[in-house]
Amino acid sequence: MMVPSFLAVAPAVELAGLDYLVIVAYLLLLGVIGVVVSLRQRKSEDLFLGGRSLKWYNIGFSIFGTNINPSFLIASCGAGYTLGMVVANYEWMACAFIFLLGMVFVPFYLRTRITTMPEFMRKRFGEGCYTFMSFYALLGTIVLWLGGTLFAGGSLLSQLMAWDLNACFWIFAGVSALLAVSGGLKVIMTADSLQSGLMILGAGLLTVIAATHLESFEALRNVNLAGMDRELTWKLFHHGGGEPWYALVLGYPVIAIWFWCADQTIIQKPLSAENLKQAQLGTIFTGFLKVLPPFIFLMPGIMAAVLLPGIEDDKKVFLSMVNAFLPAGLVGLIVVVLVAAVVSTLSAGFNSFATVSTLDIYKRWINPEAGDHEAKQVGRVVTVLAALLSVGFAFMLSLVKDSNLFNLFQGMIGYMAPPVTAVFLLGVFWKRATATAAVTTLVLGSAISLSIGVLDITNHFQREIEGEMTDIWPHFLLLSFFIFVGLFAMMIVVSLLTKNSEVEEPLPSLRQTYRENPGIGRAGWLCWGALALLMLGIYGFFQLWM
Repeated sequence: MMVPSFLAVAPAVELAGLDYLVIVAYLLLLGVIGVVVSLRQRKSEDLFLGGRSLKWYNIGFSIFGTNINPSFLIASCGAGYTLGMVVANYEWMACAFIFLLGMVFVPFYLRTRITTMPEFMRKRFGEGCYTFMSFYALLGTIVLWLGGTLFAGGSLLSQLMAWDLNACFWIFAGVSALLAVSGGLKVIMTADSLQSGLMILGAGLLTVIAATHLESFEALRNVNLAGMDRELTWKLFHHGGGEPWYALVLGYPVIAIWFWCADQTIIQKPLSAENLKQAQLGTIFTGFLKVLPPFIFLMPGIMAAVLLPGIEDDKKVFLSMVNAFLPAGLVGLIVVVLVAAVVSTLSAGFNSFATVSTLDIYKRWINPEAGDHEAKQVGRVVTVLAALLSVGFAFMLSLVKDSNLFNLFQGMIGYMAPPVTAVFLLGVFWKRATATAAVTTLVLGSAISLSIGVLDITNHFQREIEGEMTDIWPHFLLLSFFIFVGLFAMMIVVSLLTKNSEVEEPLPSLRQTYRENPGIGRAGWLCWGALALLMLGIYGFFQLWM
């Protein structure tokens, strides 16, 4: 799951000739992947689901790469510098919900042979939910994947290379859209394998090299004794600070179920698997990959508290570490990591937007008889339109001087999730849930949840303008939890007061689904058990011994 995002305002790095060589090599390799894979793509479905032929490693790397964006990199390092290890919860708690994705939700999704999440809602609850979720999915893609990512990525590239900001928006949008239209999801996911590997390599090298400059592990462990005027903790759960433990425990699952189990951009990856076994292996691989980010993205920030104390702006921590400790060549690799993070997220978002627009809107209302070739061409046109829309959105954000806008805008995720999470949970696990209740929860619940979000964000702006430090609103994760509980109860009550309609298609039980297709079987459950033991060990270490 994403940590809170910040607009990157960072010092430019000094690039040597070797750094430029690394950057050019990355762009050439990305181009080769696009050309080679796209030449093999001929069918319409290849643009949206890669012909349902992807392997587990493509799925795992692609989900990992899509989830990492430039804001994540900058924010993780800065959060490590100011808060410590507590922000790791956003990554490590995600493993439980990736498990739910692979072992609970994906079997239902693949059994119904759906292509999009709105289509799943149509099969379960009929046309009303289908219509709402089609447009809500597009809104979620713009908010969650496109607008903020392009804004942060373009701002960062502009600072790194001293280029015009609008030009950087066009560069990222153009490269990402070209990758998306050249061969669709299969090209994107193949490229993600390269880009995710580069992210892990680059950030891992920064962590290792920075660690060699520490005098001892005790110096890092006792960073609070360095006379700093802020709380820096190794504990994963604690009461104080910006991330109280009870807000994480209660509110994070509400957001995570939508993000990991019901969001089109994420779900499209396992839907592209050649079978349930490959999809589940891919989610297992993703779960193990999610162990890495706190160690390679967050840890450099904690090290910076010892090695580079006195950085006033936490958004400068990441590139300050790069400037201070990486030699020529590796600086270029870090630039590649940042570029790859933007391209991976944007290209996945463009493909998701095109999939829903083409299959759930164009083929439903404009031309239901559209063939494969027409659908493929429409998908490409929509991808270009999505790129133009994202550039325009990023440009509007650039006109607002208050850097907190981006952070607060991303905070809207917490207010988009509750109605969808409630409907998906009850729709999958409770056969008595009715279409009337689902539509009511989605429409009325979204109006309530988003209105509260607007009020909360307006309050944040007001406090920023007036310089007030007291926040009258609860933590946004707590608000998300309270809204979810209310909507969950409302859907149960309305379901009990109404009857199931003929348009609904009740889902089989999970046990029946596994009888028809056992998927990864016992070996998969053992892998998840091993990951659970690993995570228990990690939490025990940081909570009890650090």
